[in-house]
Amino acid sequence: ITEDSNRNEMVQHVYDITYGTVNKDVDTLVVIDDSIVRGTTLKESIVRMLARLEPKKIIIVSSAPQIRYPDCYGIDMSKLGDFIAFKAVIDLLKDRRREHCLQELLNKCKELQRSGLLHTENVVQQLYKMFTTEDISLKIAELITPKGLNFPVQVIFQTIESLHRACPTNTGDWYFTGNYPTPGGNKVVNKAFINYMEGKNVRGY
Repeated sequence: ITEDSNRNEMVQHVYDITYGTVNKDVDTLVVIDDSIVRGTTLKESIVRMLARLEPKKIIIVSSAPQIRYPDCYGIDMSKLGDFIAFKAVIDLLKDRRREHCLQELLNKCKELQRSGLLHTENVVQQLYKMFTTEDISLKIAELITPKGLNFPVQVIFQTIESLHRACPTNTGDWYFTGNYPTPGGNKVVNKAFINYMEGKNVRGY
């Protein structure tokens, strides 16, 4: 994991080796990524670089499910607004004229905060429940596709069920499900949502 500027430079060198290996307008190019967190490197570097090969289609496969929720147990992923999955949900709400749901959930978080109960539930889960996983994946694909691309980009994520089958003894899935193992996780995600709604670019803890 490195900062965006270094990642972009690294990616440009890595994907140079693919020139001459793709049949223009014929081959579908499949890219496997371990996870998609912010989507910045995909949009600004990887997809742009691979687009020069002029494939028929690009499919990006994430071996991790959609990363939807902040972490508070050691990995610095605490700002909801950084997550491409959260951005996708915000766009879907706007597309369907349901932005009022954001204010309603903010009001709920504020009430929990005033009552000292911000740790009792993950309010942000209600946002994701408004859409299917496929809805969110389609919107993520749209968000990471650079303007002017004349072929489709598809994003496929690992499912939660398949993840559990692959790693039956590792149950830490809160990045994806929002089911935190401690009340502190709920407090962090709710605080992160409050910060997002209030335009505060700070950690949720």
